[in-house]
Amino acid sequence: AGEPVETIMRTLPVVVTVLLTAALAYYIYVPLPDAIQEQWRLMTLDAALRTTMHLATFKSWLGVGHYIDTFRKSTEGFQATFSSESGVTPEVRVSDVTFAGVPVRVYEPLAGGEGQLRRGLLYLHGGGWALGSGKKGSYDMVNRVLSDELNTVVVSVEYRLYPEVHFPVQYLDCLAAAKHFLSRDVLSAYAVDPQRVGISGDSAGGNLAAAVAQEISTDDTVRVKFSVQALVYPVLQALDFNTPSYLENQQMPILSRHVMVRFWMQYLGMDLSLQPQCMENNHSSWDHPDMTPEVRARLDWTVLLEPKYRKNHKPVIVEKGSPDQRKEVPGLLDARASPLLAGPEVLARCPRTYILTCEFDVLRDDGLMYARRLQDAGVEVTNDHYEGGFHGCFSLTVWPFDFDIGKKAVRAYLNWLKDNL
Repeated sequence: AGEPVETIMRTLPVVVTVLLTAALAYYIYVPLPDAIQEQWRLMTLDAALRTTMHLATFKSWLGVGHYIDTFRKSTEGFQATFSSESGVTPEVRVSDVTFAGVPVRVYEPLAGGEGQLRRGLLYLHGGGWALGSGKKGSYDMVNRVLSDELNTVVVSVEYRLYPEVHFPVQYLDCLAAAKHFLSRDVLSAYAVDPQRVGISGDSAGGNLAAAVAQEISTDDTVRVKFSVQALVYPVLQALDFNTPSYLENQQMPILSRHVMVRFWMQYLGMDLSLQPQCMENNHSSWDHPDMTPEVRARLDWTVLLEPKYRKNHKPVIVEKGSPDQRKEVPGLLDARASPLLAGPEVLARCPRTYILTCEFDVLRDDGLMYARRLQDAGVEVTNDHYEGGFHGCFSLTVWPFDFDIGKKAVRAYLNWLKDNL
């Protein structure tokens, strides 16, 4: 009788280990398209982010702080752990100051010809208007490299975030910092050429960059204009969450459709319990009094997207929506929140544009539609589209999550700025 017990005791650790390994693999595994490289690294990162979000939501449910605060602290701790902030490029001077009351980090190249004017770039980080900081991780690294290699004064804006604020505060922070930077006195103090100042951002930062660029381009009181805008997988509209890319990539790491819709609702100050209705486009129904045919045409992907992106998808249109929902979201049709809704007369005044899009990204079609509309308005546009790209890859350039696709995307971005800024 003792021998079977001993056998069970010997094999039990092995069985438990196998079961735990299988469970972990099941939790981590997400089916990914063959075109995406380094799949297990991406799945591991996605699992880590999902776990952090679940724990943050659980703590919030227990009444221990807002889930965004918990998630933010966790991700910022991760960024700090793997940041290369301690001098990637020693030829860059870094200073934390304020522009018009808005915290910014300024990167100044120390090398370069004495007395020569330099390029200038305003950078707005991503993070769903709720997360992130330009001072950490890959944001810091890329801006240091950009400043050093391109002899550029980079200003990274630390705009306020949700849940402390929502639209239009994030936008207004970025606009205030932009106007301050573009003033001739400030440009002169940093030895920046007024003819070579650009604005850039990724994801929600790309949204803010596009919106600020539109405002600066059309504000005749601002004498110095941006000469270029560089948008990395920008989020540009909140009316249609059923575009082909939203549907095809709805479970794709590291930005799912569900999470992106929630980011939008938080930014616009919407009741989060209405998320299922938003996922069905109920918030942008045809009977919306301000949803004119002209406005709808500005994000009509059946016209603006090429057939290879439209495929066999059909528009999701709700004939009659909720009146109460419309009243609660005054920013829904505001081009400052959704730059894709700007009129052609505004787009025509925008600067030369770079837009990076990724095939496996819910925001793919936002960027592609904006590129088309800008081109139709007469703006010179470069669209770098990555067939194996996914949302967030541009920021995944720091160990242990340094992806080849991310390094390639950053290098192409730097090369475009070198040739155009």
